[in-house]
Amino acid sequence: MATKMGIEVSVAIGEAVRLANADVIAAYPITPQTHIVEHLAELVANGELDAQYIPVESEHSAMSACLGASAVGARTFTATAGQGLELMHEVLYVASSMRLPVIMTVANRALSAPLSVWGDHSDVMAVRDVGWIQIFTENGQEVVDNVLCAFRIGEDRRVLLPVMIHLDGFHLSHVIEPILFPEQSEVDQFLPPNQYPLPLDPSKPVSMGDFGPPIIYFETKWAQEVNLEAAREVILQCWNEFGKTFQRYYSPVECYHSEDAKVLLLTMGSFSETAMMAIDKMRRDGREVGLIRLRLWRPFPFGEIRQAVKNAEVLIVLDRALSFGGPGGPVCSEVKSALYGEDKKPRVIGFVGGLGGRDITPAGFEEIINRGIEISQKGSDQEFEIFGVRE
Repeated sequence: MATKMGIEVSVAIGEAVRLANADVIAAYPITPQTHIVEHLAELVANGELDAQYIPVESEHSAMSACLGASAVGARTFTATAGQGLELMHEVLYVASSMRLPVIMTVANRALSAPLSVWGDHSDVMAVRDVGWIQIFTENGQEVVDNVLCAFRIGEDRRVLLPVMIHLDGFHLSHVIEPILFPEQSEVDQFLPPNQYPLPLDPSKPVSMGDFGPPIIYFETKWAQEVNLEAAREVILQCWNEFGKTFQRYYSPVECYHSEDAKVLLLTMGSFSETAMMAIDKMRRDGREVGLIRLRLWRPFPFGEIRQAVKNAEVLIVLDRALSFGGPGGPVCSEVKSALYGEDKKPRVIGFVGGLGGRDITPAGFEEIINRGIEISQKGSDQEFEIFGVRE
């Protein structure tokens, strides 16, 4: 029977990793993810988690240690945020191209300068093309659930890919929420032991990640793309099985009052729950508005996006990252690309807001929706709209 407790989301992640029986944790502290690895250190020190805890000198080293641990078949976990994710950047490509199922939670944080420890999606957008499966969460329960799912997805022999679970820094990482934790026996049944098919063995030495001349590099990268796309089916199967087991279901794109809505708002992460409050108010006022939330960031859910917006006239996309000198928000850019070839599609209008931890209230989301409707009717000379900048 599940146990319900009030717990900080960062600490809850540590408990989820304990339930997953991780073998190796490589850790370096950085705000706002530090509480995650601090709690894991306590669990290992107290004998509550039988794992090797590796304190390293940098995030680059943390991910490098994860590569070695995963390559010998250990169930491997780490966590980071913001600048730490950027220091890992070159090693992230290695984990995915070598098909090592490292699991990592990222407490999303703004990138400097100026220095900020507060949350937005600048860091995740900087690593969108590193070849990892990437999943967004909206609350603590979703984080715990998807950490467990991440181990099952990444370690599946049909996948063998690293997985990032994204949670908004401070808005989510440091919030105390009531969270249901399944029994250990339930997790053990849902999450089989890691059986990495080609573990490194000193008695049978091999080389991994060697030099790839042009004659093989292209084929290697294409095989990597084919494998990442093929992982989509396993992700859906995992979420379906998780739902059957624990009665909480997840989808690549999740809809809220969108069936009859002519105007849709698209969000990612914890701000989605605030946006729901705005949608509820506007619908009480008789407005035909709805919300779609993008959960699966990579592989990108093209089909689900097209299905979710097929009856809408206006789609307003909120980005919490800015593509400097480019089309505005990275998510809006990808959504426009996904819809470009459709015969029937909504007018897509991009907003950028909530940078550096700036809040957007329910009234703010209502303002965004109203402004998006106005642009759809009257047009705008801007490629995208900035919301919430003080004049």
